[in-house]
Amino acid sequence: MRPSVLARRREQRSLFGEILDWMLAPLLLMWPMSLALTWLAAQGIASRPYDRALVESVRSLAQRIELRGEAIKLDLPPEMVRMLRADEADSVYYQVLDTRGLFLGGDRELPVPPEGDAVTPGELRLRDDEIGSESVRVAYQWVQVGFEERPALVQVAETLTKRSRLATEIIKGVILPQFVILPIAVLLVWLALVRGLAPLNALQQRIRKRQSDDLSPIDEREVPEEVSPLVRAINELLERQRSTMTTQKRFLADAAHQLKTPLAGLRMQAELAARELESGQSDPRSLRASLDQMANASQRAAHMVNQLLSMARTEARSGTALRDVVDLHRLATDVVRDFVPRALDDGIDLGYEGPDFEAPAERAGSVDARVLGHEVMLRELLVNLVDNALHYTPPRGTVTVRVVPDPFGQVVVLQVEDSGPGIPAAERDLVFQPFYRALGTKVDGSGLGLAIVAEVAQQHGAAVLLEDARVPGSIPPGEGPGARFTLRLPHAPAEGPPSAPPAPPVPPEPLEPLEPTGPMSLA
Repeated sequence: MRPSVLARRREQRSLFGEILDWMLAPLLLMWPMSLALTWLAAQGIASRPYDRALVESVRSLAQRIELRGEAIKLDLPPEMVRMLRADEADSVYYQVLDTRGLFLGGDRELPVPPEGDAVTPGELRLRDDEIGSESVRVAYQWVQVGFEERPALVQVAETLTKRSRLATEIIKGVILPQFVILPIAVLLVWLALVRGLAPLNALQQRIRKRQSDDLSPIDEREVPEEVSPLVRAINELLERQRSTMTTQKRFLADAAHQLKTPLAGLRMQAELAARELESGQSDPRSLRASLDQMANASQRAAHMVNQLLSMARTEARSGTALRDVVDLHRLATDVVRDFVPRALDDGIDLGYEGPDFEAPAERAGSVDARVLGHEVMLRELLVNLVDNALHYTPPRGTVTVRVVPDPFGQVVVLQVEDSGPGIPAAERDLVFQPFYRALGTKVDGSGLGLAIVAEVAQQHGAAVLLEDARVPGSIPPGEGPGARFTLRLPHAPAEGPPSAPPAPPVPPEPLEPLEPTGPMSLA
């Protein structure tokens, strides 16, 4: 397997694994936290009963302090001392100090409370301390004796053996079941994920079993509610794909049908020429006519193929962002210049009206004809409009290409008009369909030019307005109303700070001097 395929597979994420990670990671992270909290809770639970026993011992000792005359005595029977020392697991210490801090009884090594501890008679307190290197739990109380200013101190301490044993038993009772519960929880999570993602696997199998030409929508009722938006988006994609395939099939069928005519003409003329040559009765004029017919048929076929390629190229760029700044004035003059020889051969006056780029500098901002779009696609649009106008304009007719900048800088208007027979209002929507040609005309054409114009205009956010070029009262006898195609293309944003007017573009080499009051005559 190639390294690129392996790398792509490694980069691909698993939804099942990602959900499992997000569910198990917190569970595994919380488990040690649970152990720590359980240990702290067990320590508190284990200490509570033993702390109460220490407090009771302190109270019993405090009751044995007596004031005899001016001396403070501790009346502690031997039986009570034995009871205090009777613990087999832990060592118990006690200490009694009089109001002057003198030792009255117990264990001298038991430390006194820290100096910062407030002396509050009658209050029972607990603290952790050490005797030698052994940790102990201490309960103590300051006892008021008579009218003495300072109270006496009673303390009882105990080592932590029983507490540790009880805490360990609690930990074992809580943690050991968790070692069994945790794997079961992981297994249940895994099973839940498998069952939860089963509808996705079923959907995958249904899609895999489909035929390549099956573009019918997927039933949304058979998938979970959370997957419905995805299925709905897939159905929309399938519908667009079905529509595109239907359009392509119809387009290919129409293209094949349209190409049959010039190809059949080529074959027929070739067969006629071959028969004449075989019979030995070839007439140079007849052979010349057959060759001319073959040349015309091949030219029509080549023109149609070029139109088909332009249509395919235009549709392939559908949906791409329009980021190029195109000088529509320069583009229009270039296209018009390319059509000048053909217009001269056909006896048609091809003219151009555009912004006067020789205007003074203070007017430069009002003649900006830059638009936002694709230069190649806009050239295709303009070429097809001019080609269509020249096709349908009779000799001694006129074709005018016009670029009109918007003084407010919002749009740039592009117009192509001719003095041909025009297009009836009932057919103006139909002429933009592929392979449609206006009725009543004998002009050869592929019927794709205006379809390309409509597609390019749509991709540039513009609509093509088709209307008569001349009003009925101004049409000369024997001429038609002509046709005018108008597009309003979005103006390109100004460059630099708004206060600085854009510099005028460098004009192309003039074909003829521009007339400010009328169209520029190119033919």
